[in-house]
Amino acid sequence: MTAIHNGAETFVDEALQGLVLAYGRDVRRVDGGVIRAAVRPAGQVGVVLGGGSGHYPAFAGLVGPGLATGAVCGQVFTSPSAAQAYRVCHAVDAGAGVLLVYGNYAGDVLHFGIAQRRLLAEGHDVRTVLVTDDIASAPIEERDRRRGIAGDFVVVKIAGAAAEAGADLDAVERVARKANGHTRTLGVAISGCTLPGATEPLFEVAAGTMSVGLGIHGEAGIEDRPLAPSSELAVLLVDALLAERVDGGGPARVALVVNGLGTVKYEELFVLFKDVAGILAERGVEVVEPEVGELVTSLDMGGVSITVCWLDDELETLWRAPARGPAFAKTPPGEVDDSIPDVGQWSDATVRLPRPSTAELVAAANDVVVGLELVCATLAEHEDALARLDAVAGDGDHGSGMVRGARAALAAGIAAEHQGADAVLVAAGRAWAEYGAGTSGALWGAGLEAAGLAANTAGTLNTSTGVQAVGAAVAAIEELGGARPGDKTMLDAMHPFITTLTTSSTAESDRPAAEPAGGLGGESVRPAVWVEAAAAAGVAAAGTAGLKPRVGRARPLAEKSFGHPDPGATSFAIVAMAVAQHLMERSLR
Repeated sequence: MTAIHNGAETFVDEALQGLVLAYGRDVRRVDGGVIRAAVRPAGQVGVVLGGGSGHYPAFAGLVGPGLATGAVCGQVFTSPSAAQAYRVCHAVDAGAGVLLVYGNYAGDVLHFGIAQRRLLAEGHDVRTVLVTDDIASAPIEERDRRRGIAGDFVVVKIAGAAAEAGADLDAVERVARKANGHTRTLGVAISGCTLPGATEPLFEVAAGTMSVGLGIHGEAGIEDRPLAPSSELAVLLVDALLAERVDGGGPARVALVVNGLGTVKYEELFVLFKDVAGILAERGVEVVEPEVGELVTSLDMGGVSITVCWLDDELETLWRAPARGPAFAKTPPGEVDDSIPDVGQWSDATVRLPRPSTAELVAAANDVVVGLELVCATLAEHEDALARLDAVAGDGDHGSGMVRGARAALAAGIAAEHQGADAVLVAAGRAWAEYGAGTSGALWGAGLEAAGLAANTAGTLNTSTGVQAVGAAVAAIEELGGARPGDKTMLDAMHPFITTLTTSSTAESDRPAAEPAGGLGGESVRPAVWVEAAAAAGVAAAGTAGLKPRVGRARPLAEKSFGHPDPGATSFAIVAMAVAQHLMERSLR
């Protein structure tokens, strides 16, 4: 929803006021839109683009040296009037004429056309290039009927560079037409957009689907499909664009734009760009200075578009040329420091420990890996529930973070299995801390690493020395996190767990027990005690619902958190019970 405004009727005017106030070094206001603030050489061709507002950075954010000279800004999704277009063109004509660049929409064609005729009658040399890049809006045989979408950016970038270089109006018009003829765009929408003041979206896309070729104002697309992973979406879009390949002469090369339409975040766009660039490379197409980001949007619409402009030498030079505006800048690339090594992935998988692993620890390694597999499966099963619990007073990422950390820990543990159980735990802890991220990732990582170092010191790992390892893990987490029991953290479940284990192990210390040479089969601390300890952790985790957080991210939201168990304590109790029950089942075989 477009929620930040003072009323729909003043939205565009106030947005332009704010833009000029923020970026007065780049643009200044004129009646009808904005023009560049930078001084222009006498006799420079003016390039004017425009259309309805709601597509920022298009159109007002793409004004400046190497871009448009001015932008005509209509109301949201509404063609600007002929009078607006006339006034902006009049303001930018420095005696060398004006090129109008805008999308092929009926209202724009009508109003800009009226303005052009009026200016021509007054002696101004004004030309028009309609942008027609949207391949979903008409077949190739009817290309003149196609809409203009993100191709607006490409065409105005190239035309603006030509004007900045001193080309005359004939030349600027020619390269703009060539750029448009070489440019193709296809997009998908996953959600609609809401006009300022409206309570319902202008159009809707069914949940779990994507509308291929849907226009930026809700115009009908080609088809609706189930929402696909980025890799599949990239194939869909690239295949359609390459079907209209334009021969630019020489090796195939394109200017590539991965454009967000409003609510798709930059990280998502980078994932898609990676996939698109990989496919183009496989197809023998070179990508020249790609642009990834929001360039032609549609308010808060969810969606993306891919634009390719097939380059020849002339177009490539203009595409690479410097430009600067409120929302876009292209500067000459700096010199690359080739002395910086490409580190890539850390290749040394050997875990360095204070002491060599013993034969007993090597024998127990697989048991620990099996335990990590169980942890992964348990957390995956409870991922959604943990996320919902974390969302009460957090950002809802506890479930996914725990699963991600556990999976990384398992992979690292498997790689270190040949070294021993101590190495498995240390490697797992370091991987969990790195990939689990967040506070929980760091604490679980520190705990597993401390447990591994304790096992390395003991020289063995079984149900007895395992208690020592758990104690070391709890101590490390308490020291690193700075929390104490009662602060509403995972320690509120861990302390009853380790207390039950140590109390029971002390009580049973006089009982003779035959410990095997390796593995976790020893019974000096019976598996039933581990189940008892896990049950204590579960009771304590549930009891955190009556606490208010005194540390961590949830502390400012203490009132919201009250009445709900702590996610960290809950996830620990779930894992502890799964592992304890596993030990019990093994003892009964």
